[in-house]
Amino acid sequence: MAFPLLVFTDLDGSLLDHHSYSFKGAEKALIRLQQLAVPLILTSSKTRAEIEILQIRLGLHEAFITENGGGIFLPLDHPLQNINKLQQFNGYRGKQFGKPYKEIRRIFQTIKDRYKLIGFGDMTVDEISKLTGLTRKQACLAQKRDFSEPFLFLVETDLQALKTELVEYGLTVTRGGRFYHLISTGQDKGRAVIGTKDLFQAEYQDRIITIGVGDAENDYPMLRIVDIPVLIPKPDGSYVNMHLDGLRKAPHPGSKGWGESIMATLEELEKQRTTGKLTFI
Repeated sequence: MAFPLLVFTDLDGSLLDHHSYSFKGAEKALIRLQQLAVPLILTSSKTRAEIEILQIRLGLHEAFITENGGGIFLPLDHPLQNINKLQQFNGYRGKQFGKPYKEIRRIFQTIKDRYKLIGFGDMTVDEISKLTGLTRKQACLAQKRDFSEPFLFLVETDLQALKTELVEYGLTVTRGGRFYHLISTGQDKGRAVIGTKDLFQAEYQDRIITIGVGDAENDYPMLRIVDIPVLIPKPDGSYVNMHLDGLRKAPHPGSKGWGESIMATLEELEKQRTTGKLTFI
C-alpha cells in the first residue's frame, strides 16, 4: 500500500447508482485509487456471491465485507502476511461475526406471521427481481445468504416491539436503502471495518487513515468509526438523518457523488502529505 489509506464503501446508492447499479460516475476516482495502490474494501449488505461478481466488474482482488458486517473475506492469495492466522471458509480467509443463515431463518419463521414480515427466504427469484430491479441472475445471487435475512413489513408494524423481542434471540434489525435486515446483535459494518483495518495496520508502521462512504442508516456504524466519513444523498437529493463530527456530504447521489467526494478527499490528503501536515488525524 503506497499510501497509508483504506477506503470502505457501501454499494447500492453509494458506489452504485440506486436504480441502474452503474458505477460510471466513479470511474475516475476508481482509477486514481488504483494508481495510488489504495485498497477499496466493499462493505455492503450484499451477499458474498453478489460481491464476488462486483469484484470482477470493478477489477478488485481485495478484502470485502458482506451482509452488514456478517463476515470479512480475503482471497487466499491476498498479500497480507498475517492472513494464514485467519479462519478458512468458503474458499477465503476471514472472520465471521454473524450467526449462520440457517439459524437466522429459523428464528425469522417464528416471528414473521405475528409481525407481518416477508423475507428473501419466502420470496421467489422473480419477486426479488421485481422489488430490487435486479436481473433474475442477480436475484439468485442475492438469495445465497450467509449471515442475514432482508425483509419487508407487509403492514405497518411496531418496529421497536420487534427489536425488543429479538433481544432474547441475540438478533437485531438494521435498515438499508430498500430493506430491513435481520442480523446478529453486535454485527454491524463498524465492527467489521475495525477488524479489517487491524489486519492491515498490523503490517504497516504508519497509521492508516480510513475513509468510509455510505448513504443509509446501516452505514452509520461504519461512518462513525472512520477518520473521514462521507454521506451520499438519496436519489431525491435528501440525506438520511445522521449527525457525526467531520461528516462530509457528497454533492450528488450515487456514483457521481461518490466519485467527486473521493477525488476531492484524495487531493486534500495528497496535498497535506506533501506538506507533512495531515489534519484529518
